[in-house]
This record gives sequence, C-alpha cells and structure tokens, in this order.
Amino acid sequence: MLGLVLTMLLVPAIPTFTQAQVIKSGPSSCPGVALTFDLCPVRNGAGYDQALIDYLIEQKIPATFFMSGKWITKHDQQVRALLLVPFFEVGTHGEVHAHLPLHSADEQKQEILGPVRLLKAKYGHDATLFRPPYGEFNDDTVNVARALGLQFILWDVVSGDPDPTLTAIRIEDRLKRLIRKGSVIVMHANGKGRHTQEVVQDLHQQLLPRRNLTPMTMSDLLICNGQAAP
Repeated sequence: MLGLVLTMLLVPAIPTFTQAQVIKSGPSSCPGVALTFDLCPVRNGAGYDQALIDYLIEQKIPATFFMSGKWITKHDQQVRALLLVPFFEVGTHGEVHAHLPLHSADEQKQEILGPVRLLKAKYGHDATLFRPPYGEFNDDTVNVARALGLQFILWDVVSGDPDPTLTAIRIEDRLKRLIRKGSVIVMHANGKGRHTQEVVQDLHQQLLPRRNLTPMTMSDLLICNGQAAP
C-alpha cells in the first residue's frame, strides 16, 4: 500500500462498463462516511492495531474491515473479537494479497474465494464485501466478484497511513481536503499505520462533527437515503 497513490495514477483508464460495477463511495447526499480498514498480511510485528480497535469499540464508532485469508489464519482470536462487535462489518481482501490483474480469471476466483470460504466455514460469517489488494483489478476481477455475489468496494479517500514518511498532521490535512458526504476512507488496522489511531481520534472528535458527518459501516453507507443512521 506504500505506493498506492502512485499505482492508482499509473493504472490505465478503466472501461465505463467496469467502472459501473465498482463502488468507490456512497450517495453524495448521505451525511455519513465509511471508515474502512484493510487487514493485509504483514511480515513483521503483531499485524493488529489493538489501540485503534480499542478506541473504535470504546467510542462505538462503526467501521468496516477487509481481511485477507493469510491474515485470518494468523489472527483467529482477533477475527472472533471483531465479528462480535455489532457496529463492525467484515469483508474480504483476497487470500495472499496478490496482484490480481497478473492472474487469470480462474486464479483470481480462487484468490478471492479463499477468505470468503474460510470466514463461512470456520466462523459462520457470510462476507459479501470484497476489496481487491492494492486496489488493483481488471475486467476479470470485476466479473468474478459479481458472479460470486460480492460487492466490489474501493474508496474515494486514500489516507496514506502506511507511509512512514507521513506525520499524523499531514494525513489529517489530506483528509480535510478530500472527505465529503458519502466518502469511503481507506486505512489500515494491521499495525502498518503508525498514526492511524491518532488520525481516527481526530476524525471522530473534530473533523467529522464539524462537517456534520457520521461514521457508518460500508453497507449502511450504501443504503443511506440522505439521513444519518440512528
């Protein structure tokens, strides 16, 4: 995710048909935003931002998590804890965080299905939201996700939280420029974001209240009819 902004700038123009199948934000009339957190596999560290999760729970802030299969297999206790929180939502993020466009449609299907099957078989959870690793996809990715009955979720606001060169203030300044009604914000809960908890606290206590915006789960944002969820 460190080169996410550059990657997105370099991706060729996407055909209109494909764009129509990809969700980047909620309704522009909705006074809410979705705080979304990727749980990608990590090579070093705990792979879990406990302080961030504790803050979200303490403040009862709705959030959506996208788990990779590899991350799930190493974090059984954390998966169970997240699934128990009524204002959290859990989607999937591929099996091993692969670059999907480099693979065939069949290979992409197996990569996408891995964590979906695991969450259902081991935890009894039906995951219907899917976010492609690195935000990379092609027509095959979209078609496979649609055929599997998954909603294809991207974002319209990149926090940049895994970038070690970004301070909390710089991340917050970026969010102030980009966040609007219906925004989907991508962050990380796998410990890669050094300032994620601090940024979320600022969002919750200052930026969102000032703009009369309410945090929502991704699913609630998508059905928002212009009113904040109770």
